[in-house]
Amino acid sequence: MENKTENRICQNCKMDFVIEPDDFGFYEKMKVPSPTFCPDCRFQRRLIFRNNRVFYKRECVLCSKSMLSLYSKDKGFTIYCYECWFSDKWDVMNYGRDYDFSVPFFEQFKALQKTVPRVNLYRDNFILSEYCNYGLDFKECYLLFGGGYNERVYFGNQILDSHDSLDIAFCEKVEFSYENFECMRANKLFFSRYSQDCVDSSYLIDCRNCMNCFGCVGLVNKQHCIFNEQYTKEEYANILKFMKLGSYKSHLENLKKVKELELKIPHRYARIYKSVNSDGDDLAEVRNTHYSFSSREAEDSKYLFFMRHKVKDCYDSSFQGFNSELAYELTNGFGGSNTAFGVRNSYNQDSYCNEECQNCLNIFGCEGLRKKQYCILNKQYTKEEYEELVPKIIKHMEEMPYIDQKGRIYKYGEFFPSELSPFAYNETIAQEYFPLDKKGAVEKGFSWKEAEVRNYKIDVENKDIPDNINEVTDEIADKVIACEHSGKCKDQCTEAFKVVPEEFKFYKRMNLPLPRLCPNCRHFQRINLRNPLKLWNRICMCNKTSHFHEEEKCVVEFKTSYAPDRPEIIYCEKCYQQEIY
Repeated sequence: MENKTENRICQNCKMDFVIEPDDFGFYEKMKVPSPTFCPDCRFQRRLIFRNNRVFYKRECVLCSKSMLSLYSKDKGFTIYCYECWFSDKWDVMNYGRDYDFSVPFFEQFKALQKTVPRVNLYRDNFILSEYCNYGLDFKECYLLFGGGYNERVYFGNQILDSHDSLDIAFCEKVEFSYENFECMRANKLFFSRYSQDCVDSSYLIDCRNCMNCFGCVGLVNKQHCIFNEQYTKEEYANILKFMKLGSYKSHLENLKKVKELELKIPHRYARIYKSVNSDGDDLAEVRNTHYSFSSREAEDSKYLFFMRHKVKDCYDSSFQGFNSELAYELTNGFGGSNTAFGVRNSYNQDSYCNEECQNCLNIFGCEGLRKKQYCILNKQYTKEEYEELVPKIIKHMEEMPYIDQKGRIYKYGEFFPSELSPFAYNETIAQEYFPLDKKGAVEKGFSWKEAEVRNYKIDVENKDIPDNINEVTDEIADKVIACEHSGKCKDQCTEAFKVVPEEFKFYKRMNLPLPRLCPNCRHFQRINLRNPLKLWNRICMCNKTSHFHEEEKCVVEFKTSYAPDRPEIIYCEKCYQQEIY
């Protein structure tokens, strides 16, 4: 008998959500029950397990080396430096234990989490990139979080194949650029978003293959345009001479002008390229992929966020990818097949409910294993013993579920309870996508980390920062500058910041004004440029008689991340192409 669409009520937020026939098909394929949390609550729950940028000074318990760590001392975890954690100086199997059928599974897993040593940061092949996390092949980078193959990128988030750029997020193949969000293949591109193949340009939104353009929206294959007006090469150069590009006041005026222009230019309903039967936003080369965002090369998948490089049959996964197949409720890892309910796992197969395990086969409820198989709670079993015990554990999880302090029930089929996260809510990237204050977090059952008292001696008050970069000397690199937010925002504000020497040289060379916010607040400001990670059913707003619908108003329906009450003009793909290209 075929499954039908079912309406459910989320046990967390109490809102309705829908499980469709294809969803049931996936759950049957994975041999897991259908979820009891809605998609948004599932996503939030996974994000609670990722701390990108909150560092603490620690000492390696094994070698006593001073290091940075994501884990504060009050968490009680044993922390090793990267070299010790990956060495043969210790044996993770020494922490194995028998399964206890008198205690809920997640209670036992929490106890295992507390005892197994953790690595201080999550990175591989970092050269002169101490203050970075979650990445591969970083060289001379600073405060860069997520991505790979980058050189001299400062203040970035989820960056790939880029170099010599500052303050960029979710960008690929970007060089000599600044303050960009969701841009690709760009050179000397500044203060821009959702733009590709653009060179020597500033303040662009949704532009493609543009050169020497300023303050433009929705342009394709253009040169020498200012606020969407065409100029000659000479006119363009002369106008830019009077733009005061190094002035912060002029920068704010330019942002205001391009925002006004953005509201007049039609927008495509979604940024989906080279894709078939898919919905979401910022997708490329995907097929049969739904309600997904910022993902590439995915097929037959749903509820993805930042999944890259060949993904097939994956649901509810984020910051994962690299040939992942049959994956469910995973975050912060690479590869794998037939895996579910995991954090920071890489290239495992037939594995469930694990954290920080790599290249393992047939493991259940394990912590920190490498190249192991047939293990439960870090204890070794024979193949026959493992296959006999796992079904009993799953049954036990059904009969004796974990119940958290808010009364939420976690049977087999649920991701880790938020109480098992090693981080406070405001230490994690959940605060970026589901911002809360302390009261709101505690009411929802999340832990909260009180801000540490900072004793900065402010050298430069925010109001005293020179307006124009030409007025600033290199002495600024030694000064402590007050952040404009003064710690009064929800953006993990550090209250003050320094301009490091290489950063200052970049501003001078590119004629860019000094920032007024600390790196954390600048990061949150960029993240907030993204449309909500939600979809609404809407109808094309085009009523132009020159388009394919002629005299009639366009009635094409679509799913879009632009809410109905937004002021932007939203077109279907066909109308957008007829208008813009």
